[in-house]
Amino acid sequence: MTGFDPLIVFDLVLAIGIVWMGWASLAARDAFGMVVAFMAFGILVALAWVRLGAPDVALAEAAVGAGVTGALLLRTVAGLRRPEPAETAGPALKAAAAAASLTVAGIVAWALLGTPEAGGYDALVAENLAESGVSNPVTAVLLNFRAYDTLLEVVVLAAALMAAAMVGARQEYAHEGLGPLFAPFARLIVPLAFVVAAHLLWLGSSRPGGVFQAGAVLAAGLIVLLLNRVWRPGAGQAAPLRWLALGGLMIFAGAACLSFALTGGLLQYPAGADLIWIVAIESALTVSIGVVLAALFHGGLPKGGEG
Repeated sequence: MTGFDPLIVFDLVLAIGIVWMGWASLAARDAFGMVVAFMAFGILVALAWVRLGAPDVALAEAAVGAGVTGALLLRTVAGLRRPEPAETAGPALKAAAAAASLTVAGIVAWALLGTPEAGGYDALVAENLAESGVSNPVTAVLLNFRAYDTLLEVVVLAAALMAAAMVGARQEYAHEGLGPLFAPFARLIVPLAFVVAAHLLWLGSSRPGGVFQAGAVLAAGLIVLLLNRVWRPGAGQAAPLRWLALGGLMIFAGAACLSFALTGGLLQYPAGADLIWIVAIESALTVSIGVVLAALFHGGLPKGGEG
């Protein structure tokens, strides 16, 4: 008879919490409350992916699903209604914020330090992993075996940026209203975000991490700069930002054409050079994804004729 696993209770509570937060995000009458519930739902789903042994997916969910997407939704809510007087946070709200912060920190620590390499991927991937140039099966699939799928995902991001440019929803961020602690927070979190983004990019070839997670963390740092008005994109930055935002897609597409010319297969890299190609593509994509997500938060890239 096997012993009782105490984590079963944790998993049960986690499953109930996911269902409850999903219902709360749909049933909320207030738009702000709906977004907060959605972000809490994303954090719990990320923790569930950790429990399922998929730290790569957990990092992506925490960074993109709960983080950047939550920031985009909060900005949308702020643009749809007039500012309301700030309310003093009660003990329950402070406790919930502390619990959410500890959960996110635990997800990142568990994924980066304590989670062993996943062994449940398809046997075909396992058999060909040594030929991919990397030892992380997720990166091998995304940037080698099925790289054209990833290329199409980057195209979708570029299309979203073009749609934001056509809508033209840019707005300024006020100095007031973010609280006296935001500026010190920005000085701490922005350098940390850039370092973590580079670390996640470097880890992607062998451990949980990779281009989308690194790009989302980079975008978070850029969004903090936007909110703190340290970075104010203007006409002088229009051309460089466009190159940064679309450069990853252009390099990825160029790699596809060049690999086809060299090997006769789309994104089939020359033998023995897989790692070099993947690192080059991921580095360009990380910058582009970060700039695109930050630009979507801003409402699009600046136009060349703006003052």
